[in-house]
Amino acid sequence: MPACSDIPALIYLGILEQHIDYSGLFSDDVGAFFRSPVREIFKRVDLNSIYSFAGGYPSAETFPLDQFGEIMQDVIRRNGGKAFQYGATQGVPELREALSARYGIPLERIQVTSSSQQGIDVCTRVLVNPGDVILASNPSYLGALQSFRSYRADVVGVKTVSDPDGFARAWEDAIEDCLARGRRIKFLYAIADFQNPSGESLSLAQRQILVDLAHRYGFLIVEDAPYRELRYEGEPVPTIYSLAPDIVLHLGSFSKIMAPGFRLGWIFGNPELLDKIYVCKQSLDLCPPVFDQYVAAEFLVSGRLDSNLARSIELYRSKRDLMLSLLEEHMPEGVTWTHPEGGLFLFLTMPDGFDAVKFYDKALDAGVAYVAGSFFHTDGTGLNTMRLNFSFMSPERIIEGIALLGRLLG
Repeated sequence: MPACSDIPALIYLGILEQHIDYSGLFSDDVGAFFRSPVREIFKRVDLNSIYSFAGGYPSAETFPLDQFGEIMQDVIRRNGGKAFQYGATQGVPELREALSARYGIPLERIQVTSSSQQGIDVCTRVLVNPGDVILASNPSYLGALQSFRSYRADVVGVKTVSDPDGFARAWEDAIEDCLARGRRIKFLYAIADFQNPSGESLSLAQRQILVDLAHRYGFLIVEDAPYRELRYEGEPVPTIYSLAPDIVLHLGSFSKIMAPGFRLGWIFGNPELLDKIYVCKQSLDLCPPVFDQYVAAEFLVSGRLDSNLARSIELYRSKRDLMLSLLEEHMPEGVTWTHPEGGLFLFLTMPDGFDAVKFYDKALDAGVAYVAGSFFHTDGTGLNTMRLNFSFMSPERIIEGIALLGRLLG
């Protein structure tokens, strides 16, 4: 038996276990949290040991490591200790000014965030009470659904159709149903360019319809645009923000056009809305990563971002085209898929009766990973769909992985 004086130390070292019931200590919000199936995949396997179409990872080939090293040295030389000090909650002036110049947005309408995921979360935290309605396309981005539900929002999904009249009718019917149930709609969440998970984009007419509905019914739009600059064909469409800057909060990200490890994004919006976000953000992280902001500002204003983005677009275009051709070659009859004009994903639809969740373990055991499409649906539908990423793996592994997936589905 250990001496009594040794027991606290033994407990600390884990030699003796304390049995504590923590269940009564958690907040009511914890019950609304749900795990990301993508992150659970990453816990189970080494991504480099399988054919992973699951994550939304950019290719490491697009990270200009030598340029980052040069810029970091310049930032330290120019700013000294200031680069490692606390900074302004809105973001360092150099980065906000660079964003203002690039996108033509006044400084007072720019808030830098610690990733665009934080942008989603802080907009929800500022705007939504438990039971309030958030409208979203069905399917929609999983990370946004996680955030919305963590604040106990009522997420109402709307299936997008291409016909403008049908598109307007579907959204208006969903809105009227919410109002008939006595629910308050706070905002509509949209990824207008190369949506995650579908890869599809909204036309200008569809964007204008959403703006008209927001004006008519008195809610805001949160426009998430992390993939907007990754366009491989077609002409850019004006942002929803440009159509109605006072009722739209536009979220951008450096993760897909620079590198995700910097964890930097931004919000464009009306200063009155941004002021509430500014105060809320003080309680979250005080300020975005200061050193990273100086690096991003220099990467942007030096022209390195644009030159690197051009190379990234060429790489991703070739990978998208490769995957589309491989799907034509290897997918069995009855499987269809989207043809994204940009972004990082395309979406497969299998025949009715297929269950991509049940099929998942078989696929992973064989060495290939995807994300079941039902996880992106607000109502659990879409069991016969799956999301595939084409940016992460090398062309050689894409070829082998799609051939394997085709054999498993065949």
